Order: sequence, then structure tokens, then C-alpha cells
Amino acid sequence: MMADLIEGALRHGLRVATLLAASAIVLGLGLSNLLRDLDRHEYALAQFGAMAALAVVLAGEVALFLRGRSWDRLRAPAIAVVMGATILSYATMPHRANLSSVDWVFGAANWVGVVVLLDRPLRSCLAFLLAHEATALLNLLLFGVPTQAALARFATGSVSVVGFPLCLAVMAAIVRRLGQVAADAHAEAERVRVAEEATAQAHRLRLARYDELSASTVPLLEGLAGGSLDPGDPGVRRRCAIEAARMRRLFAEADSVADPLWHELRHCADVADRKGVAVELDARGSWPVPPVAVRRDLTEAVLTVLATASSRARVTVVGGDDQVSVSVVADGDEVAAPRPASDGVLVEALRHGDLIWMEATWQLTTA
Repeated sequence: MMADLIEGALRHGLRVATLLAASAIVLGLGLSNLLRDLDRHEYALAQFGAMAALAVVLAGEVALFLRGRSWDRLRAPAIAVVMGATILSYATMPHRANLSSVDWVFGAANWVGVVVLLDRPLRSCLAFLLAHEATALLNLLLFGVPTQAALARFATGSVSVVGFPLCLAVMAAIVRRLGQVAADAHAEAERVRVAEEATAQAHRLRLARYDELSASTVPLLEGLAGGSLDPGDPGVRRRCAIEAARMRRLFAEADSVADPLWHELRHCADVADRKGVAVELDARGSWPVPPVAVRRDLTEAVLTVLATASSRARVTVVGGDDQVSVSVVADGDEVAAPRPASDGVLVEALRHGDLIWMEATWQLTTA
């Protein structure tokens, strides 16, 4: 954040400095030279038109700066105006007036062009300055007296005409590069932070899953491994079926799906289906997405009944705008209704003959 503020301050400072320099040279030095040598200009109105065109571009830069905007699509027309003003001034300039005080545009239009191109890559400013130099040189060769002394004055004057604006353009390019480096470093640091947070979150989830399994699954596995539990015991097999369904539900909780409750119920039913129980799933209506803890209470009733089902079972989900109920009917042994851990969840159970019915209902409460 601090790097962005510093880069923004430097960028705005360079823009203001370039604008002030261009304004001082065009409206100060350039205008004073034009007025002082006005009697030498046969087409003075054209010279004032070129001066006004440069002033309009500078005014546009002021307006854009105050609004916090750049030239964007207006950049090419603005450069065209600057080059047009330069050509107009040279076309109507007195003969043999090149590189004298009469040639006011040589040291003025260059600054205006750099003002427009300051936030562009350095090659854009360099290309404009070279085009500006080429225009002045072409005018000297065609309409001036290209003596050795004149060419020497042109080369000497070009040092300041090109050098000073180019220095500001180089500084602007350096500031942009530093800003890009700072932005890349910030993005990389953010990426590393997000990756570390994701790793930590995944680790916390693994620990939470292990804690959940260690309460019931681990003792069951230890009992089977140690021989204290008989795999042929119907009660042990029922516990194994319940824990298998819980593990599949636990894995399903990490999946990204539109309806996590329905997704987890299908995984719970898959365990019963694998042992030969014909399970039907039915959904009616729509319902809000319950929190993870609530979904566990809703599916716990289902997987408990499915673990004892003998041959058939039917799971029904009925939802509304603010509630959802999950019921299961199956033939099998009698089981105790699980006790919900979440507020707002109610579990009911009923047995008739060899059929057992159990329903878990969740009511959404709004604060």
C-alpha cells in the first residue's frame, strides 16, 4: 500500500512538473519570442493559430489531470494537433529564420507532445521527439541555409530540445516500472498468503475430520483389529455400516455442489445400496442450504435407519422457503433416534411392524 502511494505521488508529480514546464515554455518563452519578432512574420495569424493549437492541448491536459484521467483515445488526435501546429508554424515561418528566436516552435512543441505521451512507453516519446526533430531538420534543409554552422546550431539546440523532455520521459518510465514491480511483488505476496491460508484451512479441516472419526470410527477399527469386536455380530455390522455412511458423508461435505444436503444424502444411501438394499430417493420442493452441522443432524437420522435396513428403504426430502425435512422409511431392526446437536432440528421416530419411520426437520430462524 505504501509503495502504491509513493508511486502514485511520483507519477502525479512528474505529470505536474512536465505540464508546468510545457506551459512556461509555450505560453511564456514561445509567446514572448513570437510577439517580439512579430514584424518579421508575414503570416502572423498562422503563427498565432499554431500557438493556440498547442495551448488547447495543454488546456486539455489540465482538464484531464483535474478529473484524474489520461488521454486514452484522444491521444492520437492530440499528437496530430501538435505535429500539425509544428508544420503550420514552419510552413509560414520567414525564410532563413530557422534556429533563431523567430523559430519559437522548435523548443515548444516538443514539450507539449511529451505532456501527451508521458504515461506511454518510452519509445512513444522518443519516436515523437525524433519526428519533431526530423520536421525541423527538413525545414532547415529545404527552406533554410544548411551551412555547417547552421547544422552545428541545430545539433546543439537538439541537445536541450530532445534531452530535457526525454529525461522526464525516462523518469516517468522508471516510475511506471517501479510501480509495476511493486504491484507484482504485492500480488505475489498476496498469492503466497492465500496459499498459506488455504493450506492452514485444509490442515484444520483434516484435524477436524480426524477428531470426528476418532470419537466413533477409530474405536470401532481398534476393536475389530484387536479382536474385542466380532465381525459376525449384527450389532457390530450395523455400527460398521453407520460409520461407513458417516465417512462417506464426511468426504462429501468437501465437495462443491449446488445442493450439498441432497449430495450428502446420496452418499449415505450408496452405503445401503452396496449391501443390497433398494433405496429410493425423492425430493419435493426447494429449500435453503443448511449449515454443515445442521446437515449432519438431518442426514444422521437417514444413515442410522439405512444401516439397519434389510431390503428396501425410501428417503424423502421436502423443503420450503424456510424449512426442510428429511424422512426415511425402511424395513429393519429398531434403532434409537439420534439426538440432534444443532438448535432448530427436531427428530421423530415411529415403528409399525417391521417398518421404521424417522424424520428430521430443520426450521430456519431469522434474527
